[in-house]
Amino acid sequence: MTNLDNACASRPPASPLADAARIVLAGDAGARLLAGPPASQGRETYDQYRARVGALRLEGRDPRELRHTVRASGLLGRGGGGFPAATKFDVAADAPGTPIIVVNASEGEPASRKDQTLLALRPHLVIDGAQWAAHAVGADDIVVYTHRSHVAANAALRAALAERGDLAVRMRIVDAPETYIAGETSAVVSYLDGRGALPSRGVIPAARVGIARRPTVVNNLETLAHLALIARHGAAWFCEVGAPEAPGSTLLTLVGAVRQPGLVVEVVGPATIGEVLATYGGLHDVARAVLLGGYEGTWMSGETAWRAPIERHRLSALGMSLGCGVVAVLGDEVCGLAQTARLVTWLARQSAGQCGPCVLGLPRLSDELDAVVAGRSRRSDLRRLRELATSVRGRGACGHPTGVVALIDSALDTFGAELRRHLRGEVCAPSSALHDFPLPGEDVER
Repeated sequence: MTNLDNACASRPPASPLADAARIVLAGDAGARLLAGPPASQGRETYDQYRARVGALRLEGRDPRELRHTVRASGLLGRGGGGFPAATKFDVAADAPGTPIIVVNASEGEPASRKDQTLLALRPHLVIDGAQWAAHAVGADDIVVYTHRSHVAANAALRAALAERGDLAVRMRIVDAPETYIAGETSAVVSYLDGRGALPSRGVIPAARVGIARRPTVVNNLETLAHLALIARHGAAWFCEVGAPEAPGSTLLTLVGAVRQPGLVVEVVGPATIGEVLATYGGLHDVARAVLLGGYEGTWMSGETAWRAPIERHRLSALGMSLGCGVVAVLGDEVCGLAQTARLVTWLARQSAGQCGPCVLGLPRLSDELDAVVAGRSRRSDLRRLRELATSVRGRGACGHPTGVVALIDSALDTFGAELRRHLRGEVCAPSSALHDFPLPGEDVER
């Protein structure tokens, strides 16, 4: 069954929406995941939540019916990979053993705030989504995998769990390692299985064989929050926004040279990156460049970004990905290559230490890119950098090296003018605005 064989395939064309209705904040009219009290009021209590959406009723429901509803909705995972949620559920339900549900709240991408925002403001959506998933596959255990550093989000989750005396399946919280790769699905399963957060390219999906060789369904917070709404309103309602190929609303985090860095917005109607940045990023003109999808995402020129649609399938056709939903704007005074070199230096240190492309390849790529930014490289050195990137791409034990290469390649293509100047030996002036793209452990006075 294809993704179009769902309730979204035959829906009528969406009615035009006003700009304010297409891109919304927490508490705004038209919001879905962010519906409810405004962010200024903090966590939505269980009483407020039930009054708004009603109680989740699972007792007596056929798990096959729940899985059919997820399948009909066409929900794609919001963790970055865009994998159909229903496929994971079907695999886990058919596999031997009792399944486990993992709520992946680690959000190791330094610039992303969407999952933390959801947990801090709407924790009961996530709890109900996890309960729905557990009932759909017959799971008897739900693990919330989160970073200890997410203080506000974790406090909101614990307070929400304390309000719940109606959970059919227990939920327990596990502290995740504070590393970039620890949130990748295979690393999550490996860590919870006692083997450390080691990502891999296993051919057997975790939904079939995961923790303790039990079927393990790992879902991102945003995915589970959508499930809680699908449970109330149905698949057809879910398909009323988004595209038939990728239905539902989308959360984005605005980062960098924007009015409010870290702001999370929900896109509920047709919109471009430019419209999002003009509406809530405070940008009046086209940005110089935008990094889409996180620190292993894709650089694009401001002109390209301004026209790019917030639709997963259309971005994919353009060779781009929403990834974790980060939209990072490069400031006018910042060299794009210098920003990329800074990110690559950090990413190279995030290796799991289990394969040559990570242990050897990424530090070499970092050194070569640093040399370009420092004006020490010439065109022959640039060829060597590109050849090294080609040798690393697709060869790691996980996707981390390939993600770093994608970042570098898109930077070299996007920042051609800066690249030519650096190859002539010119050096950029240092800029504190480099730190507009946050990295863990930084405490920078501006």
